[in-house]
Amino acid sequence: MTCYEELKARGLIAQVTNEEEISKMINEGKAVFYIGFDPTADSLHVGHFMALCLMKRLQMAGNQPIALIGGGTGYIGDPSGRTDMRSMMTPETIQHNCDCFKKQMERFIEFGEGKARMINNADWLLKLNYVELLREVGGCFSVNNMLRAECYKQRMEKGLSFLEFNYMIMQSYDFYYLFQHYGCNMQFGGDDQWSNMLGGTELIRRKLGKDAHAMTITLLLNSEGKKMGKTANGAVWLDPNKTSPYDFYQYWRNVGDDDVLKCLRMLTFLPLEQIDEMDKWEGSQLNTAKEILAFELTKLVHGEEEATRAQAAAKALFVGGGDMSNVPATTLTQDDLTDGTIGVLDLMVKCKLAPSKKEARRLVEQGGVEVNGEKVAAPTVSYTAADLTGEGLLIKKGKKVYHRAQM
Repeated sequence: MTCYEELKARGLIAQVTNEEEISKMINEGKAVFYIGFDPTADSLHVGHFMALCLMKRLQMAGNQPIALIGGGTGYIGDPSGRTDMRSMMTPETIQHNCDCFKKQMERFIEFGEGKARMINNADWLLKLNYVELLREVGGCFSVNNMLRAECYKQRMEKGLSFLEFNYMIMQSYDFYYLFQHYGCNMQFGGDDQWSNMLGGTELIRRKLGKDAHAMTITLLLNSEGKKMGKTANGAVWLDPNKTSPYDFYQYWRNVGDDDVLKCLRMLTFLPLEQIDEMDKWEGSQLNTAKEILAFELTKLVHGEEEATRAQAAAKALFVGGGDMSNVPATTLTQDDLTDGTIGVLDLMVKCKLAPSKKEARRLVEQGGVEVNGEKVAAPTVSYTAADLTGEGLLIKKGKKVYHRAQM
């Protein structure tokens, strides 16, 4: 099976500009491709995860990836999939986020001479002269076509700012610049980026008279059609300080029965033959498939040691008899206590089990919180330093979230 055939078999490919040419380039290791990452946070999240896995697969097949960090486009903000305008970030925040991205990407992609490159589009976008840009590329874009683009439709309902309207031109210019200066002949991105990517191929064709190619990656949706990688507390991050390896493991362990095989195909590097065998599994065997999925993805992002620890913690909590030391924990100090005690609401906020005391109160009053196996009777319950010593308190939120508090 060729590299391109495997991408199709795994369900990764959504749209392509020229399948015959793209498959040939990928299979022969002649694709110099880029994927853009706008630094809207200080960590990559599950939404970026599939793109990183694709870059890794293609690099393994001899192709050269370019990770384009949007230090320039980050000043504008991508309107794709948005119903509101993104908040403006300072240059310092953008640079900090770019630095964080690079550290995380190095777990997936091999950077170096003749290998993958990391490039920041701030290097050229921030130097552009507005009038010169209009004269150079403005005539290559049809406003009528731009307004029909899927990435603008949601924003048109509430009002599309001129700032965001320029995003397609900036992304297209990136491809144009990378084609000229780095020999980049292909752009990959999420399926919601299709219009922006076509803008780049068309700009290259009209300005340089040459062909460049685009391919979109299937969006990672669950069986209900919603984007995966979101929880009640927000995004599932790749940074262990924002989403712990245990919580990352648990997210994938708890995917729906209808989604587990799709996730195994799209996100793991397990052989397709092995995954196809799991297609026959049902009942309790699907739980085994989910454990395999959770372990493989946690290993990819956080390393095998952390994946093993997360798996051990999950088994200790849900099967019993295991090593409880790997359960996520928060260590409190005397400064966290008031008159030698801490209330359950403050405790939940300290352990990041609730974003506020108001939310913690709601959970307690609805009977959704247990401590050491007993349901918390009231929001006024408190605990002493003695309760927190030794093994401490094992807090259970809902049916599946566990956390240990100790001193």
